[in-house]
This record gives sequence, structure tokens and C-alpha cells, in this order.
Amino acid sequence: MTKRIQAKYKIDRRMGENIWGRPKSPVNVREYGPGQHGQRRAGKLSDFGVQLRAKQKLKGYYGNITEKQFRKTYSEANNIKGNTGENLIGLLESRLDAVVYRAKFVPTVFSARQFVNHGHVLVNGVKCNIPSRRLFAGDVVEVREKAREIPMVIEAQGSTERDIPEYVQVANWQATYLRKPDLAEVPYPVVMEPNLVVEFYSR
Repeated sequence: MTKRIQAKYKIDRRMGENIWGRPKSPVNVREYGPGQHGQRRAGKLSDFGVQLRAKQKLKGYYGNITEKQFRKTYSEANNIKGNTGENLIGLLESRLDAVVYRAKFVPTVFSARQFVNHGHVLVNGVKCNIPSRRLFAGDVVEVREKAREIPMVIEAQGSTERDIPEYVQVANWQATYLRKPDLAEVPYPVVMEPNLVVEFYSR
């Protein structure tokens, strides 16, 4: 079973943004940071601070990705021909847990990781419980029959909070990953700046 590394909404408050676009986010009520000194006036960030915040925001969006995993994904993106920032987004969106979330099989990124960990999905007809598994164009993710009655799954299916993006096709409890998306196609609720992440790691 997956273990949440930190309270997820602390990330929202630290960034000062509702990064998952959820109505429950405390940023909707308290825009200041968490902790005893959260209401102090924020100082101007240095270039390094801006880059670090962009990295933390993007990494935090995808749930419990460790720094080691995220750095490895960046290295892969850097070794692919083309724009490194766009490649990074493409690799993050090709994760199995990300596709399960985009297909609206579950309500949150965190629950997507747990859903996969518990063995509720098949990839190309074979059970897979590895959230970080890389999907390729044409791969099919299916929710196992027993998992279709889970209240969380039923709730996610009926949610109007978000739409299914064009690079994921969903029908009959199956999601087909069509292709790696561009940054502009990914439905982030806030502005993500992968170019700053590239600058951060290129120092």
C-alpha cells in the first residue's frame, strides 16, 4: 500500500495556489502559507527560489513522486531529442497513475496511486500494480470488474470538476493512451513552468 509522504494541502498553501483545482483546498479560504509564520509578508524570491518553486509545484502535482524519481524523469527528458520541458511533461503524463487520474477512474492523483497499488487495473489485459509504469501510444488501461463498484470510482465518474483530455480515450471502463501530450494540452488547474524546472536542474 502506498504511503502519503506529507499532508497534500500543505503543498497548496506553501505554493499559494490550488494546484489540483479542488474545492476542498484550504487556499480557497487561507491564501497564506502553513505554520506559525505563514502570515508573514513573503519576501521577493531569487531566481533560484522561483525555479525551485516551479519544480516543487510540478513534482507535488503528481503526488508522492520522490526527488530521486523526479530527477530521473528529468534526465530521461533531457536525453530525448527536442524541447526538454515538453519532454518532461510528456513523460510525467505517460505514468500509469497519471492516465488513471486523467481517465476519471479516481478523484485525485493520490487515490490514483493507491488504486493502482491495490491491483485494481489491467494494462493491455495484464494486472499491474506499479503506479510509475510508463505507458506508450496504444496501451489500454482497464478497471477490473470488482473495482467498478467502489464508491470512490463511482463518484469520480460522475464528477464535473474536470474533463478527460484528448490524448486519453475512454469507453466501457477502458482508457486508451493515444500519445504523449504537449504542455498546452495538459489540463493543469494552474500554470506549470517546466522551462524553469529545466533551468533549475541545469545549474
